[in-house]
Amino acid sequence: MIRSLKDTEKALVEDDPVRPHIPYEKRFEDGRNVIALEEDGNVVAIVCTALCNDVPLTEEEMFNYANPCGDILVAYTVWSYSRGAGRTIINTLRECAIDDNCSKLVTLSPLTEMAEKFHIRNGAKLLRKGGICQNFEYDL
Repeated sequence: MIRSLKDTEKALVEDDPVRPHIPYEKRFEDGRNVIALEEDGNVVAIVCTALCNDVPLTEEEMFNYANPCGDILVAYTVWSYSRGAGRTIINTLRECAIDDNCSKLVTLSPLTEMAEKFHIRNGAKLLRKGGICQNFEYDL
């Protein structure tokens, strides 16, 4: 089951390996959300998302493009606490993007081999690379 992160779970955001500098409150502004994958009452993975009007290639662009009415779902950080949970939360997010009639599901990923392997292994295609981030796109 996926759901929005609860205020009582706020400390989990400190585990963000990619963007720990983004304050908890900012992750819920302007069409942004923190989504938790829960299994047997435990959070096993988290993905931070933003609805945007365009595909961002930087964090700054993501904040500028974020819009509650946007139709591009951007996963800008993901981490898991159990093996396979990262893949599960991304696949579930893809299903939600389809159900919500999003036009795209893309990532705002760091320029790391780990991020690249994760998204390619889970079915995404490299959309573009920038100076500090890269985008992968999942088919909807």
